Amino acid sequence: MADYRAPLVDMRFVREEVFQAEQEWQAMPATVDFNAELADAVLEEAARLAEAELFPLNPRGDAEGCVMSGGAVTTPGGFRQAFVEMARGGWCGLGGNPAYGGQGLPKLLTQAFDELLYASNTGFALYLALNNGAGLLLDAYADDAVKSRYLPRLYAGDWLGTMCLTEPHCGTDLGLIRTRAVPNDNGRYAVTGSKIWITGGEHDLTENIVHLVLAKLPDAPSGAKGISLFLVPKRRVLDDGSLGEPNGVICGGLEHKMGIKGSATCVMHFEGAEGILIGEPHQGLAAMFTMMNYERLSIGIQGLGLGDVAYQSAIAFARERRQSRAPGAAAEPDQAADPILVHPDVRRMALNARAWNEGGRLFAAFVARELDRAKYHPDDQVRGEAGDLVALLTPVAKAFLTDRGFATTVEAQQVYGGSGYCVEWGAEQFVRDARIAMIYEGTNGIQAMDLIGRKLTRNQGAYVERLAERVRADLDDDDIDTPELRPFREALESELTRLERVSDAVIEAARANAAAPGAAAHDYLHLLGYAVYTWMWWKASRAAQRGLAQQGPSGDDFYRAKLIVGHHFLTRQLPHVEALERQIAAGPSGLMALDASYF
Repeated sequence: MADYRAPLVDMRFVREEVFQAEQEWQAMPATVDFNAELADAVLEEAARLAEAELFPLNPRGDAEGCVMSGGAVTTPGGFRQAFVEMARGGWCGLGGNPAYGGQGLPKLLTQAFDELLYASNTGFALYLALNNGAGLLLDAYADDAVKSRYLPRLYAGDWLGTMCLTEPHCGTDLGLIRTRAVPNDNGRYAVTGSKIWITGGEHDLTENIVHLVLAKLPDAPSGAKGISLFLVPKRRVLDDGSLGEPNGVICGGLEHKMGIKGSATCVMHFEGAEGILIGEPHQGLAAMFTMMNYERLSIGIQGLGLGDVAYQSAIAFARERRQSRAPGAAAEPDQAADPILVHPDVRRMALNARAWNEGGRLFAAFVARELDRAKYHPDDQVRGEAGDLVALLTPVAKAFLTDRGFATTVEAQQVYGGSGYCVEWGAEQFVRDARIAMIYEGTNGIQAMDLIGRKLTRNQGAYVERLAERVRADLDDDDIDTPELRPFREALESELTRLERVSDAVIEAARANAAAPGAAAHDYLHLLGYAVYTWMWWKASRAAQRGLAQQGPSGDDFYRAKLIVGHHFLTRQLPHVEALERQIAAGPSGLMALDASYF
């Protein structure tokens, strides 16, 4: 059976000992009321909810899935009751604007909550993830009347939001969308068209669903510059805030999926549905990206959460499963065989999974902190620098975290041997649920193209220079020099040099060959991911060493284990960058040489 315990000690270590969250929050007026004690209280209660309520529902959600009948969708047994409890507890508006009933928690804290949700029940978590993004977008772009009417209901969990982009004939190239919005006499719009793969498009969790829909006005320019954004509720919302008649929003079917079966993924038809323009005409894609950038970190955390629950479950199995003897001598001679955790190859898989999880938790927290700085910091320069780092690292957060998360679920499944292929152990569900995270919210290939195109070559490496400045400033402030930490510092210095060298080479290659960026994109994203993880592990190693020296709150065993896991990253995972550099240097010729007719 699967096993999950919220990693609260590691979360607190990352938040307080690595990133000094309380000090960060005190520097920003919007977050000055938050401290370590409050953060602990929030996450302890969230852990209770995740472990006791959501995690037991996870296998049922996978087995039952969502069911559609007569145009209505029913979520798996127990989902509605769990959602009602969450809504009552205020969990739907954690990061929401306090002016409209949200709790205003910083992203550094809410991203940890997201991890608990994804780890315990990914299918359930996705309803809240889309709602959080919808609330964020409306708070940024809607007028006061729309905010007052919709945000309190979204934050309270009375209604849930969605994001409607993709159409049957187009995915990434949204400039091809056919959904149309025609002005009505009342200042609103009649929205007509079809969308696919809509998470939470129809369900029984709430009495209304608020769709954020990309569509084109009659006078729209061609391509992506002609896209506008509309709020289209499932049921019309009257002037007094009560619900009126159905709004021409029809669920055309449920997708039959490999995983995340507890999440209702719908085909949605808008048949002259009344919509409200959000933001300026023809500027909808820019507004939607406000939501999508936060969603991309959230989906990265999906990979992290699933990697952690897969690891924990595999370790519980490895402690109990007995086979053969430990190298050299029996670990438990009074037993017929030793637990498989004594074997070096099982240790390899377990440490791979653990190092990716702990490195990912550091990276997700770092990106969340930079999002907070970019939004709340009173210093314009700090906000600008943080915004640059967020722009650079958002595609990495989505793609690298989900690539590593999926790899971790597969590694953990392997620990079980044949049992991992059988449903009752839960490992195969984690693999299936993690796979989608590499695809939606922009495939990982698209993330790589965004990174190398918009974030590297377009500005000639300016964002990478900003990252290098931050890393070197950290290195210059280093006041701890011990033999245990020296390998981490040396690795960071080496990987920073490699990143700058490869970045310059890619920029130069792009000038000579239009195919060069695309050929390098996947490998470059991973190379940058390894470099940033090296930075994160250096930070964590310093915090662990400081904890050992000062008898820190996490305990000596925790700190020693952190250093050992960090060394595993340096010695067993980081060497992959050498192959990535060679692959990037190979250029596009090998990829483009074979004529299309030969495929």
